[in-house]
Amino acid sequence: MDEAVNTLMTLTVAAAVLACPLMVASAHAQALPDPTRPSGTLSAHANPGAAEGELPRLQSVLIAPRPGGRQVAVIDGETVLLGGSFKGARVARITQAEVELVRGRERQVLRLYPATTPATSPATSPADAGAALAN
Repeated sequence: MDEAVNTLMTLTVAAAVLACPLMVASAHAQALPDPTRPSGTLSAHANPGAAEGELPRLQSVLIAPRPGGRQVAVIDGETVLLGGSFKGARVARITQAEVELVRGRERQVLRLYPATTPATSPATSPADAGAALAN
């Protein structure tokens, strides 16, 4: 009888040991992010947590390839057409990288790719570079 109990306990422990990696693997699989999901939370309202007076965020631009085709922009999660309105402003222009909003006389340009500044580094002349290599 003791031998049967030992065999049963050995099988139970073996099954538990084999099941642990499966539980860990399933937990890790659920944590993978969706690479196609836009960053941040999309909302039909203003940017979540945006400060008052902060520019809306241009998220996407879709321009039909044929002349006179539809032009669409996604601003703060809201889809707007060329000539349409976004929070009281008229969408006056849509390009591949910008959208121009007009409120009365005020014009606001939203850029898909924010302006970047080149990294600053000390200027070196070719002679300085050669001297550094010689050392």
